[in-house]
Amino acid sequence: MDILPLSHSSSFSSGSTALDSAPISTPSPVNPNQIISTPPAVAIVPPFNFCPVERQLYRSGQPTPINFPFLRELNLKTILWLAVEDPSDEFLAFVDDNEITLNHLGLVTEGSNPWDQLTETSIVAALQIIMRSDSYPLLVCCGMGRHRTGTVIGCLRRLQGWNLASVSEEYRRFVGARGGRVLIELHIEAFDANSIHIDPQLAPTWFNK
Repeated sequence: MDILPLSHSSSFSSGSTALDSAPISTPSPVNPNQIISTPPAVAIVPPFNFCPVERQLYRSGQPTPINFPFLRELNLKTILWLAVEDPSDEFLAFVDDNEITLNHLGLVTEGSNPWDQLTETSIVAALQIIMRSDSYPLLVCCGMGRHRTGTVIGCLRRLQGWNLASVSEEYRRFVGARGGRVLIELHIEAFDANSIHIDPQLAPTWFNK
């Protein structure tokens, strides 16, 4: 709507303004006992630690049923699951119902500590999928969306040419009050970006290295 200036030759009397002559509306009284009996049709609740990384690339902790309507709006095509344990049954059902490709990349060899950081093989496999535009929209997630997800995203930032200070700052932003793990930051620092093969024809549009 255009806002027009008030003409000096208007019919208002001298000294009066448009506000003086405008009718005063009385707000409707608020009933403190009013109960909203009809909830919203869809609850839009993102998963824990959810955040966009790049265009159509997202990160989060493991989604729960309350997050499914939100995720459905993203039209996800691929999910990278980085935790050692299997996703919840509800999450697996959501993936199946929405025809999403789930890649379980957090598996470790038999006898390894499940709390160990991601292997180099898992990181490379995750980044090879991320660097293909036909995988998008794409969600990277683990149990809490902290260390394992942060490792893959940190190595992606190295691939993008970020400096180490910025990579570490982003990683620590998602790990909470306990702070980051030094071994993970060292792992990200030592990551060999040359180990990732990038096809310029398939790379996502936001990657312009």
